[in-house]
Amino acid sequence: MEEIEISSWVTLDAVKKKAEIHEIVGNLQTGHSMSVFCQIEDDFLELVYSDSAANTIRRYEDKDEFEIGIKQRKEEDGDAPYDDEKEFDEKSFGDDDVEDEEDEEEYDEDNDEEEDEDT
Repeated sequence: MEEIEISSWVTLDAVKKKAEIHEIVGNLQTGHSMSVFCQIEDDFLELVYSDSAANTIRRYEDKDEFEIGIKQRKEEDGDAPYDDEKEFDEKSFGDDDVEDEEDEEEYDEDNDEEEDEDT
């Protein structure tokens, strides 16, 4: 894979306009980046639009590497399909949340009404 940094979204848009789009991963409305996976003749490209880092064009050597790139980007962005085969790992979740709930003060309606009367 080759990668080149691009300073302008206009450049990425020009490439995108001439390419055959295979997949779009991410969303600049809800996230910080969007990858457009496309093809121009024999070149498999990923156009990376970003509002928080450098914009890039990645060129993949072949279709297999290109498809791996799509899969990786989906996993990074949270678009990957849910895997039923993965087992739940209870060790990754601690009991720290239980302590936080116990430490929280309970809501006192009477106290809240008294504050409203003062204002």
